[in-house]
Amino acid sequence: MKLTNIKCQKTQPTEKVQKLFDGKGLFLEIRPNGSKYWRMKYRFLGKEKLLALGVYPEISLNEAREKCLEARKHIDNNIDPSQVKRQSTVDAKINAENTFKAVALEWHETKKSGWSENYAYKMMQGLEKNLFPFIGNRPIKDITPPELLDVLRKIEKRGSLDIAGRTKQICGQVFRYGIQTGRCDWDIAQNLTGALRTHQKEHFRSLELKQLPPFLKALERNEARIFERTRRAVWLSLYTFCRPKEIRMARWKDIDFGEALWTIPADLMKMRRDHIVPLSKQAIEVLQNQREETKNINTEWVFPSQVRPRNPMSDGTVNKAIKRLGYGEDMVAHGFRALARTTIREKLKYDSEVIEKQLAHKTNNPLGEAYDRTQFMPERTNMMQDWADYLDRLEK
Repeated sequence: MKLTNIKCQKTQPTEKVQKLFDGKGLFLEIRPNGSKYWRMKYRFLGKEKLLALGVYPEISLNEAREKCLEARKHIDNNIDPSQVKRQSTVDAKINAENTFKAVALEWHETKKSGWSENYAYKMMQGLEKNLFPFIGNRPIKDITPPELLDVLRKIEKRGSLDIAGRTKQICGQVFRYGIQTGRCDWDIAQNLTGALRTHQKEHFRSLELKQLPPFLKALERNEARIFERTRRAVWLSLYTFCRPKEIRMARWKDIDFGEALWTIPADLMKMRRDHIVPLSKQAIEVLQNQREETKNINTEWVFPSQVRPRNPMSDGTVNKAIKRLGYGEDMVAHGFRALARTTIREKLKYDSEVIEKQLAHKTNNPLGEAYDRTQFMPERTNMMQDWADYLDRLEK
């Protein structure tokens, strides 16, 4: 007589093991301690065997019957269901060890020695925020292009189109590492080429040359009552035309007053290599005044935060100063670079390659990257002083 749910539930344990049979070899084993286990007795290649199908009531009677029927199909195809179960356990273990997160963390570990500390941190942040919560626990070989696209669409919906594109590139690197280490067979990120939205690249707002003299006069007079520390950051941005991040995260230990050189470390640079900035007399004066102001502050930063001196000046401070000066519609801090690039080429007649080198832009250098750090240094030094003198003439 076949089992019923009520009989499975109501049968109480005894001093000996009980077996309640259902048919086709399936039975419920009830142990003296009250535990109940589904078992299936079968013969394979002339040997009697026993297959464990799970614990009751986690596995219901109907589920146990389905498992029994599936095992019988394997037997009919000359496949041992016990071997199938063992292989399934092995596969599950392999999948657990080869999740997207596990492979990505291993990839990150192998790569980070060649990255700056800041870049490695940001890369991990991106993985933890944009990928691990959605596909981190999925076996990497089972992830499909539509599944990954759905994750990237979530980033797009935040309006972060650039981050979505970079995240796709990171996924491609992880999948290729997975292929190299035998954890997956293909790079599904490749199949998403053209699937993401893109936006037209906007150029940073920059002053026209005719606007520069009144801007310099407004900065010098400071009728907008900008903090002196912030005003010096604007002047240094003008004199050096470095990126806003490089200005606000400038450190005293990177500035050589004797040689009038500022060496920006690779982890702050877009090209991930050290960059040397020759400092004009005007830039040195700005830095000396700033050092005098902050000499009693325990901070490594040239431009520390007004509120938390242990931290650098916050992002956007220079842009806010530009707005207070009345030029927010026409200029952003990054625009000083385009302004200097155009003006130095057209008014001071310096060679474009010298200007590009000082901007830390990548150029086709046949001598190779090893010489980039100091290439054209005499010309760059003269150019930076000429540029500062030119700004002073315009302001006066």
